Amino acid sequence: MNLEELTFDDRGLIPVITQDAETGQVLMLAWANRQALERTEEEGRMVYWSRSRRELWRKGDTSGHVQHVEELRADCDGDAVLARVHQVGAACHTGERSCFFRTLER
Repeated sequence: MNLEELTFDDRGLIPVITQDAETGQVLMLAWANRQALERTEEEGRMVYWSRSRRELWRKGDTSGHVQHVEELRADCDGDAVLARVHQVGAACHTGERSCFFRTLER
């Protein structure tokens, strides 16, 4: 599958689930546009689209916690991306390894 076959939403975005390539741990969920995915492929580092700042952001540019891309996969419908990465440091802005560190109460 290539970028032309992906289905972006009406804002030109697609959700990206980021997973540790070594452990399988889900690290985070973020958004990307076509340019972010193109840059990711070119640079070998994860690049996302910030919905709040409305700009591209390279994971780790300010924190040093970069994500080196192992591979990008698309789901069966082509409307979500799985990024398998080698995470350096924490993936979450809180300092946690994964953004999914909180358990929902019953």
